[in-house]
Amino acid sequence: MSKSHPHKARKRFGQNFLHDMGIIRRIVACIAPKEGQRIVEIGPGKGALTEGIISVTKRMDVVELDRDLIPILRVNLFRYPDLTVHEADAMKFDFESLANEGNIRVVGNLPYNISTPLIFHLLSFAEKIDDMHFMLQKEVVDRLAARPGDNLYGRLSVMAQYYCRVESLFIVGPESFDPPPKVDSAIVRMMPHKTLPFVANDLKMLEDMVRIGFQQRRKTLRNNYKGVLNDEDFAALGIDPSLRPERLDVEDFVNIANHVSKKD
Repeated sequence: MSKSHPHKARKRFGQNFLHDMGIIRRIVACIAPKEGQRIVEIGPGKGALTEGIISVTKRMDVVELDRDLIPILRVNLFRYPDLTVHEADAMKFDFESLANEGNIRVVGNLPYNISTPLIFHLLSFAEKIDDMHFMLQKEVVDRLAARPGDNLYGRLSVMAQYYCRVESLFIVGPESFDPPPKVDSAIVRMMPHKTLPFVANDLKMLEDMVRIGFQQRRKTLRNNYKGVLNDEDFAALGIDPSLRPERLDVEDFVNIANHVSKKD
């Protein structure tokens, strides 16, 4: 890969370029790309991971916001004419537009500063996505994969697991990046459910009920849902109102949202 195009990582884009070839190979092995698959990479940077994938798939879409990186990417990957570069903000990008031939797979080393809202944006296209593999701050991966009762279990855990099966794969240390971040990173696999295990009748209501539930996570459900659910409602739901929100699983939150929808 060409190294004749220096590019200083930009703080405003949250850039940390992965350069450890051993880690890159391990990520590509986890993704297991196949020729002809429609794989979309968010924030390809200089193309380190991109090359490992497109060398197998022969074609690829990448979404890059930093316009100064695009010519570097094109030079580094000049041998792959079927690389399509979308100069765009992934937070506003219509990923469904790339799913015209079937579902897409999404990968990326996501900027720490926008990783959570970006994941929520991607989940809105979950029906069109086969799987997602992301490099994220380790704490974000831990939150995504957390189970009921874990300290990090919260809004992100519930909403991600409503849509996907979430699996934390392995940790990546700061020394694998340039510049090295101040925290550990981790690789996560998110596989959207083909059929939702629990169906919310109103997604906005589910989002609202999860947000309200975790607004004051040290307080009981009775306190957090005051004015929304009374003791009769909790009894009908079979949920103990003296519990804290982190004790509820995804099904419980879906049941709460559906119950409140019916009341309204």
